[in-house]
Amino acid sequence: MLTTKTKVSLASLAYKFIATGRAMAGKNNCVTVRRRGLMWSLDLSEGIDFSIYLLGAFERSTVITLERLVKPGDVVFDLGANIGAHTLGLARSVGSAGRVFAFEPTDFAFDKLKRNLALNPELQARTCPHQVLLAAAPAEDAPDEIFASWPLEKDDSVHPKHRGRLVTARNATVDTLDRVVAREGMNRVNVIKMDVDGHELAVLQGGLATLSKFRPTLVMELSPYVHAEEHNSFAELVALLRDAGYSIQHASTWAPLPLEERELEALIPDGASINVIARCELRP
Repeated sequence: MLTTKTKVSLASLAYKFIATGRAMAGKNNCVTVRRRGLMWSLDLSEGIDFSIYLLGAFERSTVITLERLVKPGDVVFDLGANIGAHTLGLARSVGSAGRVFAFEPTDFAFDKLKRNLALNPELQARTCPHQVLLAAAPAEDAPDEIFASWPLEKDDSVHPKHRGRLVTARNATVDTLDRVVAREGMNRVNVIKMDVDGHELAVLQGGLATLSKFRPTLVMELSPYVHAEEHNSFAELVALLRDAGYSIQHASTWAPLPLEERELEALIPDGASINVIARCELRP
């Protein structure tokens, strides 16, 4: 299992090769391209963008998992949408009768999310983007900066392990999942994709009523070291899922995983993460 740092380092090497060739041809890092039937506005010096440009998708295994889970007519939440790497595919999967609610708190990524939605008008019409940070409780102010950029060019300000860069969230508001669901008058939430860099516990604490009422399937990243750095308890996250009636499986293999803190930590090397599917065994 590769650490995030290693993945970014490998992407940086590939980027240098391609960027050099583009520079020799008089081209810069900004491109508008079609990948897997979707239109994208990309900055090739950014890790997520470069992955879409080079491989056609970001975290292809997660894309495949979401395509298998999401059905036409579903209501789906994309928490930590970033530039829309999964949002656009989700909007395609839910069809004209479904809806996607995409949450991205940072100014940097939210602007790019809106740009990519605008390039796909049919998908934009069924997507509701929100510059909102979901938390355990509403608050007046969002954090000044949040990790949402993974630069492939040398940058001494990046995180030493996951190589992320802090960007501003000046225009974000802070709310809870339960409040959003109530305000929108939703009668179902089918799938929640969550990539919130160690804040999963807080997001789910603010969404306990939603979990209890709708029993959505969760697709989420588990990374114990990030939880520790954000002063969030990985053990409490595991206990919350277990108490809510959820079981988990590996998002790539769909193999069952133990919902026990120590056993999970033993499966995930320091500096790495795994994506899991969490399904509720209780009926709504």
